[in-house]
Amino acid sequence: MDIIDRRLNPKGKSLGNRQRFIRRARAQIRESVRENLRERKISDTDSGETIVIPSEGIHEPEFQPDPESGERHRVLPGNQEFQEGDRIPRPPSDGGGGGREGSEEGEGEDSFAFALTRDEFLDIFFEDLELPDLIKRKLKSEKSPKPQRAGYAKSGAPHRMNMVRTMRNSLVRRVALGRPSEQAVTQIETELARLKSGEILPADGRAPEDRIAELEDWLAKARNRRARVPFIDPLDLRYDRFEYKPRPVAQAVMFCLMDVSASMDEDMKDLAKRFFMLLHMFLERRYEHVEVVFIRHTHRAQEVDEESFFYGRETGGTIVSSAFKEMQRVVDERYPIDDWNIYVAQASDGDDAPGDVQRCIQMLDEQVLPMVQYMAYVEVGSESRGPIGFTANQDSSLWSGYGEVAGRHDNFAMRRIAHPRDIFPVFRGLFSREEAA
Repeated sequence: MDIIDRRLNPKGKSLGNRQRFIRRARAQIRESVRENLRERKISDTDSGETIVIPSEGIHEPEFQPDPESGERHRVLPGNQEFQEGDRIPRPPSDGGGGGREGSEEGEGEDSFAFALTRDEFLDIFFEDLELPDLIKRKLKSEKSPKPQRAGYAKSGAPHRMNMVRTMRNSLVRRVALGRPSEQAVTQIETELARLKSGEILPADGRAPEDRIAELEDWLAKARNRRARVPFIDPLDLRYDRFEYKPRPVAQAVMFCLMDVSASMDEDMKDLAKRFFMLLHMFLERRYEHVEVVFIRHTHRAQEVDEESFFYGRETGGTIVSSAFKEMQRVVDERYPIDDWNIYVAQASDGDDAPGDVQRCIQMLDEQVLPMVQYMAYVEVGSESRGPIGFTANQDSSLWSGYGEVAGRHDNFAMRRIAHPRDIFPVFRGLFSREEAA
């Protein structure tokens, strides 16, 4: 999102002051977006957002003398009341500011409202999120063409004209050809007018007629040279030149594992689907070349397409390790670990078949986590199970087992989601740069 400040620069303010103000306004908009996300639904991402920031946040700071201390000297024309050394009382307040009662005078400013489009809203939300530890283990053989600066050209589109280079060429040419400047011509014209009016005399003692004839001859030559040497010549024009060069692209794949067994009620499935919808939107918006693999599991796991993943109705028992086995099969067939950056996002209610939790822990320690860059586990629960931050005796069997794994691996993170309002904070916590660091 671009912020354009069209106010005139006040006296004494530099470009650095204005840039700091724009950064402050952007930071306040970003904070307002995050506050509004607390009650926002995933379906609301199809629309934009109206962001309001307080008016005091847009004022630029300035130094002012303290009215309560210090000595200041004033000149009061027509003063008949004070003498030197008298204390001048502090002026009364102008009545501006807040208050519930009406006032006949006073002034202030309303808060600033920014109407963000859907793209601007998503740009602000996703701008500081990234896939943690994205390493280019091996570059793809396919290369994506990207524009790259390649010097300057003598012809091009008007919007690509380089004004700095063009004006530099113009100045060099005008100086080399001896084109008189506008200031020099104006100075000679002023002197000639004063000589003709008799206001001044030649400094060297010559007759005024001789100096006038000399100046008129110089002006005629100067105007002739200025007419023959233009200010900007087509030879001066320079345009930014770009070449599209193929650049290698890092390979990355995201595995989305979702529990759809009978223990997952509709509220839990809805929370899991919303989380994966947000993840899918994030990957499509931030990365051009990240593949997504969808795996649903009950007592058996199966790779499915996007439509079946989000809207399938299959249900059954619960064996979580089947999802890891299916993921391992897909990796062996299509995604060699030496060539791909592999990421995993898993959502479940935490229930698993007796004895399968230890099998999951073993697979995570020995197979899954050693080959992936990052894995995020999200445990969803209905409101009857309590909010985020369950007590210890409410931990599910899968959460307890995964907690042991998280203590041994830095590339494994766990979060809980109990309400729709928890989805955005949990998602930011899993994929923000600060958390990744």
